[in-house]
Amino acid sequence: MNRKAATPFPRFTEVLVLAEKYPNEIQDILKRYPAERKRSAVMPLLYLAQSEYGYISPEAVREIGEITGVAPTDVAGVLGFYSLYHDHPAGKRRVQLCTDLPCALRGADEFAAELLKRLGVKWDETTPDGEFTFEHVMCIGACDKAPCFQIQDQTGIHFHESESGEKPMTVEQAVAILEGLKK
Repeated sequence: MNRKAATPFPRFTEVLVLAEKYPNEIQDILKRYPAERKRSAVMPLLYLAQSEYGYISPEAVREIGEITGVAPTDVAGVLGFYSLYHDHPAGKRRVQLCTDLPCALRGADEFAAELLKRLGVKWDETTPDGEFTFEHVMCIGACDKAPCFQIQDQTGIHFHESESGEKPMTVEQAVAILEGLKK
């Protein structure tokens, strides 16, 4: 019986959009790592895909797997692990709120519920104007400042906490920050 040798993952035939559109950037990223460590390029390539599309599509995951020789399931594992990567389209800015136990003890649950209610959205929904998508994340590294949030947009990640620094942020302060970003 003649059997074809198994490949570590299936080969895909879709158009490789990133490789076609960003060949120089991809080569620059790959050059940062030894040839036997192309796996290390997964994270910067995920950022490249996200900067192109605003999120990382299943096609981009497969393409990054093709570029690096990493199984798409492993690329998807990296994508799912980090809250700064996104696997679905969203608003212009992503508002990330933590409601883990330390933040919840400082009122983050109530803060988030009131903020979402005030803006007329639920978790993972986008405001009607397309400006903000609200995401629950496990930690933003600011338990002592809760409730607070971070906003991710094309310019980076911006952390927002109470103006006074001593009292917790109010929903009114949060709404004012968000409204100010629209201008």
